[in-house]
Amino acid sequence: MAEAELDAWMQAHVAGYRGPLTLTRLKGGQSNPTWRVEAASGRYVLRQKPVGKVLPSAHQVDREYTVMKALGETDVPVPRMLGFCDDESVMGSMFFVMEHLEGRTLWDPRLPGMTPTERAAIFEAMNDAIARISLVDPLAVGLGDYGRQGGYLERQVSRWTRQYRASETHRIEAMDRLIDWLPQTMPTRPEEVRIAHGDFRLDNLMFHPTEPRVLGVLDWELSTLGDPYADFAYNVMVWRIAPGIFRGLGGVDLTGTGIPTEDEYINLWCRKTGRERPADFDFYVILSLFRIAAIVQGIAKRAQDGTANDPQAAEMGKVAGPLAEVAWSMVRR
Repeated sequence: MAEAELDAWMQAHVAGYRGPLTLTRLKGGQSNPTWRVEAASGRYVLRQKPVGKVLPSAHQVDREYTVMKALGETDVPVPRMLGFCDDESVMGSMFFVMEHLEGRTLWDPRLPGMTPTERAAIFEAMNDAIARISLVDPLAVGLGDYGRQGGYLERQVSRWTRQYRASETHRIEAMDRLIDWLPQTMPTRPEEVRIAHGDFRLDNLMFHPTEPRVLGVLDWELSTLGDPYADFAYNVMVWRIAPGIFRGLGGVDLTGTGIPTEDEYINLWCRKTGRERPADFDFYVILSLFRIAAIVQGIAKRAQDGTANDPQAAEMGKVAGPLAEVAWSMVRR
């Protein structure tokens, strides 16, 4: 690792930094390598673009830095941005450095070991965070040009179809069917343009060590200007995915757990944001399932090509088919 080069860069660009430093790879950050930087001046987190050949339009850590820096001026919880580097001689690829948040990452949405009251509070805090994101006016925070205005759903279908086709390793019939169905079933209402996180889920949040409070929304790599219903539906799809497929709540008996039902969670977000639930909300959930299937298929392709960051990548890629089947079963209903 280029620790000496990074130390020199941080001395020059990160206020208050004092070395020397050590780097430790963090769990998560499946797509973009994520490191803890430990130095004499404290801890930091570094996110970098993978080194080597990657899919087009993916791994844009410069966009992550831009959106989190802008949202630092709002009530959306994000870590402080401390510096961005596009000089590949330092780490082999572009990267940014942000504050290290001391807290909890919760991987299993069933929240084992918690009381019903604690679980309810965690889901309320998660709902509050995605609601806050969906209420930010992009123009007011200097992000009016962060993505194209309107046409988000069409672009999402097109983008993830292309990404899926570019990383296809074998035929998945449900994906082929969804690729045909999605463009023909688009909602026709005018799109509200808001900041879309693009990958909002429980394990992309950093919670306070003991309180049910979100300290930071992380992993903004897929963010853009988009439709708030589509962004929220990606969070909602956890109720459709069985724990055996991916980290989900599908088929879990939630009675007495403190975890809200899917309808309760959607209605809470609608109350917090002042929005109505559209009759075709399922379209957004189906699109979200299609997207996550395309994403994990990309991970499978990187595993096949030997460029994956995570040794579990090949196993993770196997869930693309089951995720697509969940989406197609929603269409059939």
